[in-house]
Amino acid sequence: MNRIFLTGFMGSGKSTIGKMLASHLRFSFIDLDTYIESKFHKTIAQIFTEIGEQKFRQIEQKCLHEVAECENTVIATGGGTPCFFDNMEFMNLHGITVYIKLNATQLASRLEDSPHGKRPLLAERIEKDLHRFIENGLTKRESYYMQSGCVVDGFRTPEELVSCIVELI
Repeated sequence: MNRIFLTGFMGSGKSTIGKMLASHLRFSFIDLDTYIESKFHKTIAQIFTEIGEQKFRQIEQKCLHEVAECENTVIATGGGTPCFFDNMEFMNLHGITVYIKLNATQLASRLEDSPHGKRPLLAERIEKDLHRFIENGLTKRESYYMQSGCVVDGFRTPEELVSCIVELI
């Protein structure tokens, strides 16, 4: 167990849980989106706007491969990371993958309170459309997320989630 990749829809808590899990395991923590932003000196939203999703996903894959070279690391992936190219297979081959699973209602509740400017795919969503957007996104992405080696119920406290993940890995 050198690497743990956290997967799940935006708002599932990958970054929050990742930091806590890394601290508990005495591992390093890398948020893939933050890594990309620091490497390119732009926000994910800016990169999306400037080059589009397809080219962003190519950058994301390259950066995923870069961070996967790190040992003893918890990596919080972007919500779409597992769904493109061979990213899910790659993560399963290079570490333990954990899907933090929440339903659309739980995710909508969390995302309604988050700053949408940081989440390019939410930028144009209005509240009544948010739940439908999340349901559609989960329908498209769930089969990728479910390829994770471990699936945990994300509707727990962060401390409970960390304990659950530690037990599973």
